[in-house]
This record gives sequence, structure tokens and C-alpha cells, in this order.
Amino acid sequence: MTTVPVSELKAGLRLQSDVFTEMGSLLLPKGRILLPRDLEILQAFLIQQVEVGPDGSAKAGEDHATARVGAPEAQSPSLEERDESVLFQEEYDKMVMLVKNAFQSVLVSNLSIYELRGQLEALLVYIQRYNVMTFTPRAMIEVDYIFHNAVLTSLTSYSIAQWIGLPQKDWMQVAFAGLLHDIGNAKMDPAILYKPSKLTWEEQEEIRQHTSLGYQLLKNVKAINEGVRLAALQHHEKVDGTGYPLRLKGEQIHIYAKIVGVADVFHAMTLEKTYRPAQSPYLVLEQIKSESFGELDPGVVQVFIQKLTQFNNGTKVRLNDNRTGEIIFADRDHPTRPLVQVDGEIINLMVQRELYIECIVT
Repeated sequence: MTTVPVSELKAGLRLQSDVFTEMGSLLLPKGRILLPRDLEILQAFLIQQVEVGPDGSAKAGEDHATARVGAPEAQSPSLEERDESVLFQEEYDKMVMLVKNAFQSVLVSNLSIYELRGQLEALLVYIQRYNVMTFTPRAMIEVDYIFHNAVLTSLTSYSIAQWIGLPQKDWMQVAFAGLLHDIGNAKMDPAILYKPSKLTWEEQEEIRQHTSLGYQLLKNVKAINEGVRLAALQHHEKVDGTGYPLRLKGEQIHIYAKIVGVADVFHAMTLEKTYRPAQSPYLVLEQIKSESFGELDPGVVQVFIQKLTQFNNGTKVRLNDNRTGEIIFADRDHPTRPLVQVDGEIINLMVQRELYIECIVT
């Protein structure tokens, strides 16, 4: 093992210990065969020296495919994986249609909760095929936004429930909470609900009634627990007490509502609406992070952002200036502003704030 100044390093050497940034984030892992790009990264982070072993150039070509920062080379999906992705999309479409029917019929008949549960279970069989950051409905018309938001919020809430360590018995109920959180909109005036321009103060006040109406619609529904009903009532409450309808604070808000609140905000901003285009998921995560101070539950937000950004090293992305690059390092303290390599240039999005990731290239 030899300690070598970064200025004297050559590609092909193998790291004998982990390399960390000044803030303690893992930059390059032990055992990695250094590539020319890695030398640029070390210099960009002002790393003075590293520990390397014997020349590993003989294996460099062999290891090149797996020598990305923090993530293996993306592989083409197998036939089985492609089939599962298709099946997931088909079950998703069925779920959207069933939710749409439920919203349209709930005013004249009982909610078909067991039918909804059966389809939700069929969809969750393929939950591993669901990527919160990259999944896009294959066919979505603007008037169906509310139904897509319900299904996506359900899937994301189900995932968050697992990530924050809720007991397994809660997972399906949290999924129901996401699916039915906006059921009160079934009683809203469509002219207001689908208005393409900004709502007046009076219209906003009327829309806010959907939370109380949703709770009333779910009050006597079997097979869901009180947390699901409270999520419909409380998902617009804020931890600082500025939300609605009851201005609840902190622990007064049910955990299901806190989870659904985060998932709903994310999908409301990343789905296309009548009055505005879909927003970059990375910018949305930044906004969610800023709103966690006083509005959204900070614990749920922290886990949500951590999980959505921890696997993105090596991911191809498009920036807002239409250039395509690859994430090569994401600092744990600023996961939405990683280092991106574009045509051999390393761009630090923490420094170049005018740039941001527009979307992930799949």
C-alpha cells in the first residue's frame, strides 16, 4: 500500500481505502480501479493524497464496466423484467380506471372498497417495478389528473410507510390513505375543480371543503381504519399549524396524513396539469425539503429525499439547458444538486445554481 499525491496518480491504480469528501461523504470506494474521470473528481474535491495498491491496469478493462461512482453500470433489462414492467403498467391503468369509477359513483352508491383493494393488491405485486422519480403514466389526459394523482400517491405512500419503518400491518392501509385522500373532490363543482386558471379566494375556500367531505364519505366504509379517514381530513394540515381544515400541529396530525401529504405534494408538482407543465422531480424535492421546515413533517421528508436520491450515481440525466450528462457524485447533504459529467466537463450543480436536472433519461 502506498500513499500517493493526487497530482501524481495514474489511471489503473486500485484504491486501498475509501476516499471521503471534506464533509464526510463517500467519494470513491475502496477497491475501485481509478479511471481518468476519477482523477478529475479527486482534483475537483481538492483531495490531496490517496492510498493505492499495485498497478491494476491489467484488470482495468475488466473492471471498467463496474467502476462507476457508487453504482454499477446500468444493464439492459431482461425479457422477464420488461414483461413485469408491462404488467405493472397494465395493472396501473386498471387501478386508475377503477378509481375514476369509484369517484363518479360514490355519491350514489357505496364505495366499492373490496374491488379497490383487490386491484390495489394486484398492482402492488409489481411494486419493485415502480420508480417514484422516473415512472410516468403512458396515457394521461388532463381531466384524469386527479385519478392518476390518487394512484401514484398510493404507491408512493406505501413505499414511504416501509422506508420510515411502519409495521407491515399499516402498509396496505397507508396505500388506501393515498388512494382515497382526495375522495372528497367527488363532491366538488367540476367547473372549479377543472378550472384552467387561478382560483378566486371564494373558489379556494370551496375546494378546501374536500378534506371534510372526504372524511364524511369514508366515515362508514368498511375495511379501512381511522388513519385512512384522517388522512383524507388532514393531508393539507401543516406541522406549524397553518394548514387546513383544523389548523392542527405536529403530533396532532396522524402519521398517515403526514406520509400522504409528502407524496401528494410531490406528485401534484411532477404531474402535468391544465394550468402548468410538469416540474423537474429534482426541483420538486428541493422545494419539499424547504417546506419541511414548518409545513411538512421533516422526518418523513428526510427519509423520502434520501431514498429517492441514494441510487442515482451513474444515472443519465438531462439538464434544463438540454444537455445530457451522467451523475457521478451526490453529496448526502445536497442530494438534489449532484456533480454531473457532460461531454467530459464536471458540472457542480451546487455552484452553478442556474442549472438543475430537468429529468432522468431512461
